[in-house]
Amino acid sequence: MFSLRSISLIAAIGLCHFSALANEPDDIKQQLAALKAQIAALEQRLAEQEVANEKATVLLTQQKADAADDEADTDKDGIKLGGAIRTNYSHTSYSDGNKNRGGDFAFDIFRLNLNGSIGDVLLNAEIRFFDYMTAVKYAYVGYQLNEDWQVQAGITQVPFGNWPYNSHNYFFSTNYYLGLEDDHDLGIMFKRQLADNWQLDLGFFKNDELGGVDGFVDSRADRYSYDIVGFRQSDDGIYDDPAQPLGEYNTFSGRFAYQLAHSSDFTTELGVSALAGGLHNGRNRAGSYNAWALHLNSHYQRWNLQLQHGEYQYNIDDVDRMAVGAYAFYDSIAAKAKTSTINLAYSLPIEWGPVTGLQFYNNYGLVYDKSDNSRDTMMNVTGFSVAAGGLFTYFDLVHARNQPFVGGSAAGDSDETERRFNINIGYYF
Repeated sequence: MFSLRSISLIAAIGLCHFSALANEPDDIKQQLAALKAQIAALEQRLAEQEVANEKATVLLTQQKADAADDEADTDKDGIKLGGAIRTNYSHTSYSDGNKNRGGDFAFDIFRLNLNGSIGDVLLNAEIRFFDYMTAVKYAYVGYQLNEDWQVQAGITQVPFGNWPYNSHNYFFSTNYYLGLEDDHDLGIMFKRQLADNWQLDLGFFKNDELGGVDGFVDSRADRYSYDIVGFRQSDDGIYDDPAQPLGEYNTFSGRFAYQLAHSSDFTTELGVSALAGGLHNGRNRAGSYNAWALHLNSHYQRWNLQLQHGEYQYNIDDVDRMAVGAYAFYDSIAAKAKTSTINLAYSLPIEWGPVTGLQFYNNYGLVYDKSDNSRDTMMNVTGFSVAAGGLFTYFDLVHARNQPFVGGSAAGDSDETERRFNINIGYYF
């Protein structure tokens, strides 16, 4: 098949032939003019085709490059490294030395976070470094079974109560110090994503994050979240190392939540949570424990209201006080009690230099009807948080009775209300 360039060459030869033979009569002139026009048209088409071919080559090259980029993005795997460095200032009513110094400013934590995926397997982990201990908060692998369900295995959060936190402040709620908020244990959890207005989390936890009652660790108090580590005898002190060690094991936990959409800017999540498991002394089963809670988490425009009420119970013969461990020290809680919390927060987006958001809150918690007949534990936190680039800061004014980290113990018997003003400054990367 002839190309446009071949046709043009043939036409040019014909033109030369006509020029040689012609005596320039009118009919010859007309034929020559027509032939010149055809040659011009053919040359124009040839030029257009060459430009089109060049554009097609460039487009094909770009499409191949885009396809390669898309394939690279699709196949991209990797683990991201993040973390935080936090410092803390506190001024308290229960320490004469602290008051005399005008408060204390100290290092809080350095932490590292890992998250990402390799293939279809997810990874999420956090390790925290304190002056006095090192603790793994969570470390698990996950797999997305389908669009709605994900499985997590390792040290993962126990599904219970308002999720992921039943609080807004730096100190969490009174439930945290009972092991009923932001608790992490070793096991497996199945999470159903929110779909059709409902969500379900089901977990089985073999033991706590330190390996249970006979885990190979230097101290069973070197952990992030509170767990049972023993029970108290009548002559034990509140802060003593537990003489009778215990560990949680074979715990089942479930959390069901249903979301109501009142309007586009008004939603309410209603939920119920429950857990039950065994207690082991290292040789035999020593008892059992259980807990339940009803919870509400409502968002209206910039407002957030959280309500929660529940009960817990550790069932061991002739025992009304348990030993717990966290943050490198031991404390005590009643073996049975009721707990209620109410939290209100207001979020305010703002553009003020690096400041992009403020949240104002008041969180109140009460632990009462205790089996050891100790006085109620109460904590009220009024404060606000500030987001500014990589910085996130809490300003908290805490009033509390028989509350850990505020001059007391969850098994204390004081009627004095203590105060703590606290500023926690964190840089997150």
